[in-house]
Amino acid sequence: MRIAVIAPGAMGAAVARRLHDRGATIAVTLDGRGAGSAARAAGLTRFDTEAELAFWADAVLAILPPGEALNLGRRLAPVLRPGVLYADCNAVSPQTVRDVAAALPTTRFVDAGIIGGPPGATGPGPRFYASGVHAHELNALAGWGIDWRPISGDIGAASALKMSYAGITKGLTALGSAMVLGAEASGAAAALHAELTASQPELMRYFARSVPDMFDKAYRWVAEMEEISAFLGETPASGIHAAMARLYEELALDRAAGTAEGPVAQLAAFFAPR
Repeated sequence: MRIAVIAPGAMGAAVARRLHDRGATIAVTLDGRGAGSAARAAGLTRFDTEAELAFWADAVLAILPPGEALNLGRRLAPVLRPGVLYADCNAVSPQTVRDVAAALPTTRFVDAGIIGGPPGATGPGPRFYASGVHAHELNALAGWGIDWRPISGDIGAASALKMSYAGITKGLTALGSAMVLGAEASGAAAALHAELTASQPELMRYFARSVPDMFDKAYRWVAEMEEISAFLGETPASGIHAAMARLYEELALDRAAGTAEGPVAQLAAFFAPR
């Protein structure tokens, strides 16, 4: 099986590396990518263009920011060979993944959701939950170090699982960040830190890991929060994650600006080891 991994971001490159190191035939492209992607793809087989890579592949693992998922499917539709396995592994809502599938009618489409961080040289790596009638056709990935887990349900089920899980974990990180920033603005930060440490030690430990780890990822989480909001539809809860998207957008802009006293600096100081 010739496997194309699009694109070599932090997760995609790590997945490609895991597959390569475990003996799979994989390739990537740096078409439209920067120096960071080039460094991550060192030693991997590369194609000059996205179209050449897609035409070569028997299976495509699309792993990229959620806001790019549908456009990628539309770009690849004319160049993929009929019957190719296409796994959309992006953090998108069930409706978005169905839109991607509709844009790729000649593929054997798989809905996949990744839970967990990028795989390293050792260890189990993230879980790939997959749904749709063709999900089992990628079971061979398990032999190359990918924790591939087909679940019951059609296209949209795996994305619903991913949305639900990320809505809890990344939503909790956003909630903690928002309340700490509120406490900072009102002069109650020191008291909040003491109270969380005393009465909610497990929650405090979670925030101390997840909030600083979020700073460099916040820009990617904006679209993901918007997808989660879309997943919740017309329910009263849908606005929660739409607001979280705006918070992550603010944090991403502040991170890029590198302000000395902005919200990122405030959160970093609050959760710094003491």
